[in-house]
Amino acid sequence: MRTLEELINTEDPGLAVVKEWIQDAIRPVEILPQHSRQIAEEALLQLQITTRSPLGAIVYETGGLLIDNGWIRVLGGGFKEEENILTSALEWNTNKTIDGEGNSKGYYIVALDVLGGYFCINSGGIGSDAGSIYYFAPDTLDFEALDISYSDMLHFFITGNLDQFYQDFRWGTWKEDTINLRINQSFHIYPPLWTKEGKNINSTSITPVTSEEVYTINHDFRNGLNNIENKYL
Repeated sequence: MRTLEELINTEDPGLAVVKEWIQDAIRPVEILPQHSRQIAEEALLQLQITTRSPLGAIVYETGGLLIDNGWIRVLGGGFKEEENILTSALEWNTNKTIDGEGNSKGYYIVALDVLGGYFCINSGGIGSDAGSIYYFAPDTLDFEALDISYSDMLHFFITGNLDQFYQDFRWGTWKEDTINLRINQSFHIYPPLWTKEGKNINSTSITPVTSEEVYTINHDFRNGLNNIENKYL
């Protein structure tokens, strides 16, 4: 296990590359200030990735990124301002992808969207392509392979066609609603996107709740549906 000193790269920091991408951004991108250097250090040690990489740099040197006025939140070292909190990558993954003893489920969540979807790095738990990004889709409650790396994902968030990626899930006032959303909130959509009734998002009820609540609801549904499927196999 590499030490913190071995993971910090001051000669070729990855954040410089990210800032270059942001100069070409086609949508709002905000780098949040970091709340706790100690938490960032713990996350970097856990990931064992140097700050030469964009992932290591964002976890160690920022509080996270807000993409498209917060439609996507890239997890970093954690941001906290008047309790409008974007939790750190380490804190968000604890008791979700990492248990109390530090054991991993085989993936690591690196970004969230306001729909309750999230992007994660596969470390062997959801496919044979370790290192690749998967998207947990709220309309299927399943992991979808995107066949890209973390750096590719980040570059896409900043300069790619997000409107196409989310083309079925943006309603008439999504921009205004997202701007007014707190950083620690996502949208609870009812009927859920994975139901027949929820396929047309413009006919659903869209309510701000905490991102933690949306995560829990989606995974409770996922576990319930899996239990039903297993019962009749």
